[in-house]
Parts: sequence; structure tokens; C-alpha cells
Amino acid sequence: MIPTLLISVPANWTINWAWGLPLIVLTVVIHVAGLGFIKHKAFSVSRRTIRHHTTLSLVIIGAVTLSATALHAIEACLWAGAYVLLGALSDYKSAMLYSLNAVTSYGHTDLELAPHWHLMGALEALNGWLLFGLTTAFLFAVIDKLWMPEK
Repeated sequence: MIPTLLISVPANWTINWAWGLPLIVLTVVIHVAGLGFIKHKAFSVSRRTIRHHTTLSLVIIGAVTLSATALHAIEACLWAGAYVLLGALSDYKSAMLYSLNAVTSYGHTDLELAPHWHLMGALEALNGWLLFGLTTAFLFAVIDKLWMPEK
């Protein structure tokens, strides 16, 4: 006889999953689309200028980094909006600060979600890992393309 493993999922976690998973999918889609747009703009600028110009490459890399950071902020805004909409945090300023702390796994504020929303915060932290992984790979690819000697 195989013992049955009973997993008890708290009832209030269902709403966390129901909101958290679609937010993860939405922010990843926004992030990939945004990175695609940034890539298109960055490479169109680099193609129109002298290839391998160090100063221009550094300016493009700076602009790409700033743009990717803006994407992260927009995505944190979506999570913050969800926290306010769900009543998990009382005001948008607190929700935005909490969201930026969660998505970056920084966590150095006194803001805390009520216990029944803790899973939502953990899902946002997971989302942050995914988004920062995408950004890291993207920045590496941009730097590699801008600095790679022509063959």
C-alpha cells in the first residue's frame, strides 16, 4: 500500500495564485516585448553610425540599461496596483515601495503584507528573479553585439 500524501493548501492562497500567476505571465510578456523594442531601437542607432565606436557603444548601453530599468518599474507598478485593488496594502505609495522591495528581493522596509497575502509577495519575488534573469541575458547580448568585432 502506498501512503497517501495529503497536501493542505490554505483556502486564502487560492486568490494569491489566481492573481499572482497571471501577473507573472503579464509582466514577462511586457518585459519581452519591451526588450524587443529596446533592442530594435538600440541596433538601429548603432547601424546608422560608425561601428565599434566605443563612446557611442557606451551611450547605447547606458540608454538600454535605463530603458530596461524603466520596464522593471512599470512592472512593479502593476503589482502595486494589484495590492491596492485587493486591499493588501492601503495606499499606492506604500504598495509601490513594497512592490519594489519584493521584486528586487531587497526587503528592507517595515512594510508587510497581512499573513493571508504572504504568498502574493513571494510570487512577486519569483517574478523579479525571472525578469532580472531576462534583463541580464538581454544586456549581455546587447553588449556582446555592440562590442563584437566584425568577421
